Amino acid sequence: MASSEPLSVLMVGTGEYTTGFVGGGMSGSDKKVGVVGLTLFDLRRRGKVGKLSMVGTTGSKFPAIRQHLETNITKVYNNLDTSFDSFPANDARDPEAYKAAIDALKAGDAITIFTPDPTHFPIALYAIERGIHVMITKPAVKTLEHHLALIEAARKHNVFVYIEHHKRFDPAYADARYKAQKLGDFNYFYSYMSQPKSQLETFKAWAGVESDISYYLNSHHVDICDSMVSQQGFVPVKVSGSSAKGIATSLGCHQDTEDTITVMVTWQKKSDPSKIATGVYTASWTAPQKAGVHSNQYFHYMAEQGEVRINQAKRGYDVADDSAGQLMWYNPFYMKYAPDEEGNFAGQGGYGYVSFEKFIDGCTGVNSGKLKPEDLDARGLPTLANTIATTAILEAGRRAIDENREIKIEISDNGAWKLV
Repeated sequence: MASSEPLSVLMVGTGEYTTGFVGGGMSGSDKKVGVVGLTLFDLRRRGKVGKLSMVGTTGSKFPAIRQHLETNITKVYNNLDTSFDSFPANDARDPEAYKAAIDALKAGDAITIFTPDPTHFPIALYAIERGIHVMITKPAVKTLEHHLALIEAARKHNVFVYIEHHKRFDPAYADARYKAQKLGDFNYFYSYMSQPKSQLETFKAWAGVESDISYYLNSHHVDICDSMVSQQGFVPVKVSGSSAKGIATSLGCHQDTEDTITVMVTWQKKSDPSKIATGVYTASWTAPQKAGVHSNQYFHYMAEQGEVRINQAKRGYDVADDSAGQLMWYNPFYMKYAPDEEGNFAGQGGYGYVSFEKFIDGCTGVNSGKLKPEDLDARGLPTLANTIATTAILEAGRRAIDENREIKIEISDNGAWKLV
């Protein structure tokens, strides 16, 4: 039934990205008050969402999380309401608390999933089967099989499933994607993305065991490249991978934890198989602690008639602070935390915020009957249907390293994807 009332949103996952609360206190990263919660609290202030809730596995964390949000969001942004319902109860631990939290929603409501990679699939499927719209942090899932299963379920239940590839909305990246279409056929792409070794403290529980740095960071640039070159008819056809080890393990991470992963992809133009291009994607979470940026991020795109280079680590904005002991480069274009002249949160133009607002607007459009989920696919948003190649490449890269061989990606005439 068509509905125009603000949807309720459940935040699945209570960690750094959702609240900025890690290990009993404020995160040491650039997301000190999180992204998901702050954005949704502000969208509620603006009337775009209604009731908010949050679910984790350990209820005993919620009193401290609420205090953290009260101190660092409510008191900073003009008494912004940070209230939310929480699951499980404060005295309970329940790894499957997300089920009760999703059951408390109604069809047409939404969830955001910011949890370890292996949990994305079961949580998303549970929500989709109940008619709930879903946003999943990248990577969507770890396997092509799971990605295709979610697409089938989403179509059956007529829900919008969106992958939170916020780099698509970085103004420079978005402009580059547009300009690349006028430079002729794709030929070469190289990207690098890193975070400092301190992140391994945040991710130590799952790093190298449940997922890897390629899924976590290469997912950004693989998606950006695919979104640029798929418009020209290029598809990935084979993948190889290489990894470096030794630093993360010396910091106490699992012995299988890789420091840096490089994935190399051969792309081919469907309409002219003689047109071949190469993509090289490198990601690391063992960059120096005092590199001056939380995340190095840049790429070089070369095509038939030109090239594009972007370095988004140092954006012409640096701060010298005695307490930091070094020069720091900040990125307010992602999340701008400075309040406006009335004291309200003023980061609505940041591409981290924009990514969420596009998801909420899409859900509202589908609920009102004005849009169908496939209309949102057609707009080129990072939906499940528009991110198949990214999942295929990430899984193929993982398997290429594990199996010490090249992995082929086959796409049948009817559009079915598989790895061989």
